[in-house]
Amino acid sequence: MCKGINLTEFDLMIPPKGYPISSFNLYSHEAKFLALKRNFEFGSGVIFYDRLFIGLSLSDAIWFKGCREIEGSYVDYLEQEFGKPVLLSGPDGSLVYCALGSEWKLSQDQFHELLLGLELTCYPFLAILKPPVGFETVEDALPEGFKERVKEKGIVDSGWIQQQLILEHSSVGCFVTHCGAGSLTEGLINNCQMVELKAGVEVKKGKEDGLFTKESVCEAVKIVMDDENEIGREVRNNHDKLRKLLLSHDLESSCVGVFCEKLQELTRRFSN
Repeated sequence: MCKGINLTEFDLMIPPKGYPISSFNLYSHEAKFLALKRNFEFGSGVIFYDRLFIGLSLSDAIWFKGCREIEGSYVDYLEQEFGKPVLLSGPDGSLVYCALGSEWKLSQDQFHELLLGLELTCYPFLAILKPPVGFETVEDALPEGFKERVKEKGIVDSGWIQQQLILEHSSVGCFVTHCGAGSLTEGLINNCQMVELKAGVEVKKGKEDGLFTKESVCEAVKIVMDDENEIGREVRNNHDKLRKLLLSHDLESSCVGVFCEKLQELTRRFSN
C-alpha cells in the first residue's frame, strides 16, 4: 500500500509481495469495486484511500477484532509493512438463517435471486434483510407469489434482531452471511454452518459482474446442510476446530491480556 500510487484494477488482482497467501486473487468485479472505492469521498472531501492510509500510517498501533491463532500470518504481514504493532482484542439444525448486515442493500434482482434460492433449498428459513434499492419495505419488494408459497416455512423481515440469540438456537443449521467481522465470529462460535460466504462454502458469483443466482444460493446451502456431502463434512470439521478454539476458556483472556500489555508498552514508550 503506497500513498499516491494510482493502482488499476489489474494491479489489485495480483497479491502484493510478501502477502501470506500468494494463491489468493481478486475476481475482476472485486478489483473494479476496490479501484472505484479508492476514490470515494467521505466527509471533508477526504477520499477513502487517503483516509485509510493516513489512519494506518500515522497511528501508534493498529487494532483489529481477531486472534493470532487464526489470523497470525496476516498480523505478521501488517506489522512488517507498517512497522508498528498490530493489537488483537480477541473474539468477543435445519433452519437456514440469512442476514447481510445492517448496511448492505441488494438490487431488486439480487434480492429476488437470494430469496428464490432460499426457497429452492426446501429448508425452513429466516431472512433478515434491508429493503432492496428503490424500495421502502421488504414486503413491497418480494417476488410475485413468494409470500404465499413460503408462508408455512419462510419469514422475511427487515427489523433489528438479536442475532446471537438466533444463532445459539439449536434449530439453526446454516448461516448465510456477508461475513462481516461480528457476524463471522458469532457464526463460528455457534453450531450453524456458514455459507459464503474451509469453515463455509462460497456462494458462486459471476467473475465479471459479481452477481449470484438462485441456483448458486441453493447449491451452497445444500452442500453445508448435507451430512453425506464430502465438502460439507470438511466444512463442518474445520468449523468445529475453529469453534473449539474460539470458545476455549483461556483464549479471550489471553488476547485481552496481550492487548493490554502492548498498550502499556506503547504508553511507556511514547511518554519517555
